[in-house]
Amino acid sequence: MALIGLTDIALLVIRIALGIVFIYHGFPKLLKAQVMAQGMGKPTGFILVLGLVETLSSLSVIVGLLTEIGAIGLGVVMVGALYYKIAVWKIPFGAMDKTGWELDFVLLAAALTLFFSGAGSISLDALLRIW
Repeated sequence: MALIGLTDIALLVIRIALGIVFIYHGFPKLLKAQVMAQGMGKPTGFILVLGLVETLSSLSVIVGLLTEIGAIGLGVVMVGALYYKIAVWKIPFGAMDKTGWELDFVLLAAALTLFFSGAGSISLDALLRIW
């Protein structure tokens, strides 16, 4: 049972935390796309699109505007990250010598939580009566 009246605050906390993590990883892709593309072995355009999705979806989630759409964007990014870590790079769930995919799994779960629950009442979605 949830504490009465605190669900919307919990959703706000998840939105802010998830958004900060993705802005931290997405914004540098916009600023240094060519360098990051070389490091990841991907085309520069791909890195720019990835950075744009991460950054815009993060802002959407943080302010709670079209939250479900932003959450879908972040979820798709995490499904891709999980695919590469698990199937392509064969990285274990957790490891002491490298970053496993446990954080990616938690970020996907947070994005799915926001997709299924919405932003809550402390959001622009609620203020503008979207959804």
